[in-house]
Amino acid sequence: MANEEKKDFNAMLRDSKDMPKIQTITDPRSIEKYGGDQMYFAPPMDYDRVMRRIPRGKVITVGNIREYFAKRSGADFTEPITAGIFVSIAAWASHQRSGDETPYWRTLKANGELNEKYPGGVKAQKEKLEAEGHMVISKGRKNIRYYVKDYETVLFDLDEATARE
Repeated sequence: MANEEKKDFNAMLRDSKDMPKIQTITDPRSIEKYGGDQMYFAPPMDYDRVMRRIPRGKVITVGNIREYFAKRSGADFTEPITAGIFVSIAAWASHQRSGDETPYWRTLKANGELNEKYPGGVKAQKEKLEAEGHMVISKGRKNIRYYVKDYETVLFDLDEATARE
């Protein structure tokens, strides 16, 4: 995204865009890749609600959130592109509010990777995660990427948490 400081991310967060919805896809390659033809679209606010549930000391990946939404909706999978966009919208909306913070820095990309599209980029996310006790490591020589070390051991289990509620 560009010109983040000029956009109203909280308005974007509240815009459901006729979601949630399930769409049937027909592309054989996509069906094979995602394991079915029922694709779920969750509204931006749903991503924010889930991200708010992640407690200090825990993390979650966008993929985990997508799996959770697919299970809850009865779909085969949750659409991945809007998922990434809506997670970023939730992060920027939180950044623009003076209070009522969403702990977006606890939501990671695949394999525990930090998200360069969050407010302040990887540096800010790294600082917040380290302040909560996570170890962040770098990988690569030229295209350096940052990951939460052993993130699998501190993954928040949405299914378990939902079952307790």
